[in-house]
Amino acid sequence: MTQTSASLAQGVATPARPRPGFRVPVLATQLLILAVLFGAWEAAVRTGAVSGFLFGSPAGVVQAGWKLIVSGELWEHANYTLWASAAGFVVGTVVGTIPGLALWYSPYGAKVVEPFLVAINSVPKIAFAPLVILWFGTGLISKVALSISLTSIVALLAAFQAAKDADPDIQKMLVSLGATKRQIFAKVVVPSATPAIIATFRINIGFALVGTVVGEFISSKYGLGHIIFVASSLYDLNTVWVGIFSLMLLGFVLYAGVDIAEKRLLRWKDQTYATQFKL
Repeated sequence: MTQTSASLAQGVATPARPRPGFRVPVLATQLLILAVLFGAWEAAVRTGAVSGFLFGSPAGVVQAGWKLIVSGELWEHANYTLWASAAGFVVGTVVGTIPGLALWYSPYGAKVVEPFLVAINSVPKIAFAPLVILWFGTGLISKVALSISLTSIVALLAAFQAAKDADPDIQKMLVSLGATKRQIFAKVVVPSATPAIIATFRINIGFALVGTVVGEFISSKYGLGHIIFVASSLYDLNTVWVGIFSLMLLGFVLYAGVDIAEKRLLRWKDQTYATQFKL
């Protein structure tokens, strides 16, 4: 090695790798945060810093939740909300995604339809809730229909945008090689749009729950939304919190289902983030 190359080699600094240190397990950190939050909440209520009547208390929430669990009411209402939200999520996502991808076939049709889609999306879907209740009644179907109305338009716009964003250079190359439009759609557009569509699934979980709960607020004998509405009318804040926390758990359940679907559909997806940070 010459003197010049040796000096250059000494001048180039090798990037230092972070030294592995002690880390508190993620679950332990999460549990600690929850313990601090609920502990501070309970302490504030007991010392009179906040009103237990207006905010409830963790101890009261546990008591109210235990009563609903023992009586079986919580499971009955949660099961009702879960199935209505899951059905609305699945149907709405499918009904929205397929047309959204199909619009890629006709740029002219997409330009004609796009302003109408934007207009529909700009209207709060909750405004349609009274109409949906009148059309489909007060049963489960109306709750599913509300969830579909919220999730389908989001899925359609996301799928359409993802299809438009497919790599044009690859498409041009396949056209030059004699590929048909159907082949380009199947080999380029759909695989390219799939990650964005899966990401939309996570957003639609919340919309599906919103649609179901709003329907339960307006008219229903079952569901977590019904529990929250009745309890709030009676100023029973502890039961209201039971309903809210139960909705959070349902969201986790649906989110876990999306994670499973993502792992099955996107096995090829690069896990760089998780690998780099060892999550």
